[in-house]
Amino acid sequence: MATIDRRATTLALAHALSAAERGLAVIPLSRTKLPALRSPHRDDPDPLPCHGECGRFGHGVYDASTEPRRIRELFAAAPWATGYGIACGLHPHHLIGVDLDTKSDTDSSTALRELALRHLFTIPDTVVVLTPSGGRHLWLSGPPDVVVPNSASRLAPGIDIRGAGGYLVGPGSRTEHGVYGTAPGTSLLAPAPCPPELLRLLLPPPPARAHHPAHPTHPTPSASERQGQGLVQFVLAAHEGQRNTRLFWAACRAYENGIGPQLIAPLVQAAVRTGLTEREARSTIASAARMTAPSSRRH
Repeated sequence: MATIDRRATTLALAHALSAAERGLAVIPLSRTKLPALRSPHRDDPDPLPCHGECGRFGHGVYDASTEPRRIRELFAAAPWATGYGIACGLHPHHLIGVDLDTKSDTDSSTALRELALRHLFTIPDTVVVLTPSGGRHLWLSGPPDVVVPNSASRLAPGIDIRGAGGYLVGPGSRTEHGVYGTAPGTSLLAPAPCPPELLRLLLPPPPARAHHPAHPTHPTPSASERQGQGLVQFVLAAHEGQRNTRLFWAACRAYENGIGPQLIAPLVQAAVRTGLTEREARSTIASAARMTAPSSRRH
């Protein structure tokens, strides 16, 4: 049984509710920085993909909410929680976290400055969260029609990115190594828009397209068609361990932007090509439809 520190839990809940007032969806975290509630399907011999439609807690970022009553219920179910996580990629901020780590032999802050010089962008004034180990989390907001994947040291050693399906440890959280807090002067800021040049670096490279010189000319695709193609390609680029998460977030984006029904078949096809069964793919897309429908907002 996890040790219960009621004062730490009360403080974490208060900070989580404050974050939710700013439109940030939250979940309770344990001292290890992992979600405090374990999956209710962990002992199922052959679990189907579930993102909370079973009605129980324990689905990681899929439990994240901005609703005060639901947040209180989550923390009541996890009285050992001492922190909270902020889900990335969700409306309205579409949060992107730039995690500047302090691993040995890396200088992630210098690496980010070098990237900025090389690619001609400037990190704007934004929320900065200081970690107990001396690292920093920069909060940026992304466009609503772009899915930023999680990555570790892909940009440069020590720079991790928290995007769709990921979460950031919220300021005020207490962990095994100490307390997270906002840097002076940044606590009241809103997440600043991610510079376009940096955003391009965060996205997976577009797939190579075969050249067909004699191919007939096609009409220029509309913005929604381009977006749909991008979401399908995002699913196709999934590796094992990412398939459900990528499909879910792509489907959420599709439904948020009114093209969900048209994209069901292409997304199912793409998911099957990555190794999911059609049943798993349709279940995941149905979960996204329920989560994004106005009438199914969680309370």
